[in-house]
Amino acid sequence: MYGDCRTEEIDAPPQACFDALTDFEALPTWQGAVKSVRVLERDATGRARVVEFEVDAKVKRVKYRLRQVYDEPHRIGSEYAGGDFRDMTGEWRFVDLGDGRTRAELDLNIDPGRFVPGPIRSAIADAVMRRSLADLKRHLSR
Repeated sequence: MYGDCRTEEIDAPPQACFDALTDFEALPTWQGAVKSVRVLERDATGRARVVEFEVDAKVKRVKYRLRQVYDEPHRIGSEYAGGDFRDMTGEWRFVDLGDGRTRAELDLNIDPGRFVPGPIRSAIADAVMRRSLADLKRHLSR
């Protein structure tokens, strides 16, 4: 896949996880690091195809665009389409555990482009994944 995978059990069905993460304009209200989102391109059904994110990366704010690939409600893939990184690819997967519960899995590969040693890149990706999963769990537990 894209490197390390992180998982979290969510008290919501896969469709609720999928819907929360594809309501891009609402992400800044509950994803802590996401400061703004703009949908730049939509497909024939009106679903976001290319999305621009502005994220607080602690050291500075970064912008990047991702091309979204969907397999509703099981998967959201993201392909890098330009921005402040050299590369960024990721994938959310939602596994139905029954009883309205989901195992959310997130794979993420971030290459910031500057000379950043591999272990530091891995630590950044790990922190981003843990925070994103925790934010999703908190959002759907309301």
